[in-house]
Amino acid sequence: MRKKRLASLLAAAGLLASSVSLTAAAQAFAAPVADEAPAADNAPLSGEAPLADTYLRQQPAWHRCSPDQPASYECATIKVPLDYQRPRGKTLDLAMSRVRSENPAKRHGVMLLNPGGPGGSGLDLPLYIGESMPKEVREQYDLIGFDPRGVGASSPVTCGLTDTEQEFDRAYRPETFPSDVAWARTVADKCREKAGSVLPYLTTRNTARDMDTIRAVLGERKISYLGYSYGTYLGAVYTQMFPNRTDRFVLDSGVDPDRIWRGMIQVWATEAEPAFARWTRWAAERAGEYHLGDSPASVSGTFWQLVARADRDPIVFQGQKINGDDIRRARGMFFYPAQITPLVVALKDAADGKPGGPTAFDMKKALAGGSGNGAAAEPASDNGTAVFWSVVCGDTADWPRDPERYRRDAVRDKAAYPLYGDFASNIKPCAFWQRPLEAATPMRTRAAVVTVQNEWDSQTPLASGLGMHRALKGSRMVLALGGEGHGAYLADPSSCVNAPVSEYLVTGRLPAQDLTCRATGGRAELGAGSGSGSGTGSAPAGRLPFPSGGPGRF
Repeated sequence: MRKKRLASLLAAAGLLASSVSLTAAAQAFAAPVADEAPAADNAPLSGEAPLADTYLRQQPAWHRCSPDQPASYECATIKVPLDYQRPRGKTLDLAMSRVRSENPAKRHGVMLLNPGGPGGSGLDLPLYIGESMPKEVREQYDLIGFDPRGVGASSPVTCGLTDTEQEFDRAYRPETFPSDVAWARTVADKCREKAGSVLPYLTTRNTARDMDTIRAVLGERKISYLGYSYGTYLGAVYTQMFPNRTDRFVLDSGVDPDRIWRGMIQVWATEAEPAFARWTRWAAERAGEYHLGDSPASVSGTFWQLVARADRDPIVFQGQKINGDDIRRARGMFFYPAQITPLVVALKDAADGKPGGPTAFDMKKALAGGSGNGAAAEPASDNGTAVFWSVVCGDTADWPRDPERYRRDAVRDKAAYPLYGDFASNIKPCAFWQRPLEAATPMRTRAAVVTVQNEWDSQTPLASGLGMHRALKGSRMVLALGGEGHGAYLADPSSCVNAPVSEYLVTGRLPAQDLTCRATGGRAELGAGSGSGSGTGSAPAGRLPFPSGGPGRF
């Protein structure tokens, strides 16, 4: 079950309550931001139909989520319109959960949570994120989780895709490109046939509207928010659509609004190259241990020789055949040198006919990016995949429609970014998707929010996080130089970002300026500025288990 899987991954990630003192960072914060003028109660957006009182005045029937979970963890389901332009039409069920503040005297309001995706379930987050939060933060909020529309327990959708049709990473090769085009068209066609009346409405803007419906149903004037990965874009869209209802927002591991969504996949290719270069330096410094080369150039040469060798003659490892494309799919692991290096050594040894190597995991699964991605969603195995494509294809009209454009881009980017360029630019189902019903959300309104970023994040790389920070005028960034991992705040109990982010959530005061920090021996060293730095890296931080189905990796 998803709950047990999420719980075990959270435990493995070391998500424990942070013991970092909040007072250490207090001097870095400015005066409180002036409160905004109250918005008319639940007033509709300009040009939108008013939401019927039947939605706004719902009384959630809160109940214990599960007999094997704490009684404080409550669940309820409300109704939301499929199409907010036609609120009296078809409805969707929206599943939500909560863990209330245990200190009403200090309660500030509600905090909605999102783990990323698109296609990730957030229903369990109040239970597990609450365990990770410092007491000073936790007692201020009722933590609110929800499954976004179409996901998990919220009127789940399916396209009826097979496991093969859900495969996302497809290397460009001239001989296989026609089959890649056929795959992309098949996914789009099956989704249209299976759920075509619903999928066009599974967009970030509609999920933001759902968040505001939750706010209204809970009787709150504003909401606070903690969103990771794709959840940062969802939160950013909310700040633009509902600025007067935006309270304390933390956007961790940022999606660049200017890159949605093809550019966010392509950034995996561009930013894998500096990560790869950093890895070659790391491995060269440890040549006596790993024997991959005594210089970055020789380590790189060893790697690419291994890829070419696997392309000619797949490497048999633990009963699996690993080709060069399989190895290049591991682009995300090069952000974690201590993890990828033993795998490269094991593959090289296997190619040389030497015994040994890792035995505790599936090699192809490891090369595809580890246990945090690609898990099947409930109730249908392709639920996360269906929602992923619905959002990334339905949020923007910027996807090319001509397959030849994808072919040219893949050829170009394979040469420019050899580790992953062709994977990123190859054709996707969005080439054949229904045209979006709405334009993408422009980031024009100032947003006094905190963005958080690890320097070496494989899924939303630093370039993306900086793009989010630039797009949201008025935001402040807390950047962990040398930080590894997708998800920074609370993902590692010793992370240097925990104290300043928690201070913001407790006080509501933005940092006076952007902050950078570096973890040294588990201590947070704060400084001004937002430079990316280079850093030597540290032990890989625990990664939050963004439970995205299929290809969802944001």
